[in-house]
Amino acid sequence: MTEPRPGSRPTLEAVAEHAGVSRATASRVVNGGDGVRAHLVDRVRTAIRELGYVPNHAARTLVTRRTGAVAVIIAEPEVRIFSDPFFSRQVRGIAKELTAHDTQLVLLLVEDRGDYDRIERYLAGGHVDGALAFSLHTDDPLPAITRRIGMPTVYGGRPGWTTGTGDGEEGNEGVVYVDADNRGGAREAVRYLLAQGRKRIAHIAGPLDQTSAADRLSGYRDALAAAGPELFAEGDFTPAGGARAMAELLDRDAGIDAVFAGNDLMATGALRVLRESGRTVPGDVALVGFDDAEPVAESADPPLTTVRQDIEGMGRLMARLLMHSLHGGPDGGRHGRITPDPVITATALVRRASA
Repeated sequence: MTEPRPGSRPTLEAVAEHAGVSRATASRVVNGGDGVRAHLVDRVRTAIRELGYVPNHAARTLVTRRTGAVAVIIAEPEVRIFSDPFFSRQVRGIAKELTAHDTQLVLLLVEDRGDYDRIERYLAGGHVDGALAFSLHTDDPLPAITRRIGMPTVYGGRPGWTTGTGDGEEGNEGVVYVDADNRGGAREAVRYLLAQGRKRIAHIAGPLDQTSAADRLSGYRDALAAAGPELFAEGDFTPAGGARAMAELLDRDAGIDAVFAGNDLMATGALRVLRESGRTVPGDVALVGFDDAEPVAESADPPLTTVRQDIEGMGRLMARLLMHSLHGGPDGGRHGRITPDPVITATALVRRASA
């Protein structure tokens, strides 16, 4: 048996010889191929470990036509991404699932519209096998970009964008996405406030060019169809946006006795304005948020009643669906098909001290 010279890099041939298998068998094990008997897989992996073999990434890419990397694209500016725990939790879930598949995460941020040219060049350049994208807005060009270059993509959030192909939202047929039951969760939150005897329930919505915000507004209206426009204000999913919307609502209607905010960060902004106006929470005004994103809800004073969604779980599911698409086709190739049906995760109302 020929061992590698001291200081030299072990080769695939050395691994094959050390394991007592053919080079082709060793290559299939290294590159994740099928059709190798379990005891031979064990022998090759033992040889890899004992020799300290590290696959040549460039050569592996030529053989497998995969890079072993996935782009995670967040369609928000950097200041939002690093101040909103929703994003870190979703990326954490994605990262855990990709790690389990020995796949690297490449984070791409969108500071402004000009960044999409850079992102398109990167995706088209063959640097990644697929993409995971979330927090898209109605006019986001990313779906048209990924469709144009044939990039397998899974989205976070119900599609509400136009495709850029002239066919409107109908062109989203077959889009794979993961989302929570935003409408159902909002409906449950408002019904809970009604059950507490609240009469004037206002809603602070997120930006309505995002489907999560639009769906939560729909859930609010499902439960409170008679609510007038004076009980609605649009925020931007930030504490400052929630504060502005809360001040606007109080100017319109001083008798508001409950607020359903479209996310926890906006709820904290609303809480500050309510206190500054001399109102107690939940005594004078009950308050419910959405997300249950640590540490926002629990660290608020009082802790927020909120609608919990499994943010990390949604990230893991997005990555799992993409991995299935990349590896689950009849030829194990990058164009494997998966069901286009939406995958909805559950939501649940978490009752705390603010409502």
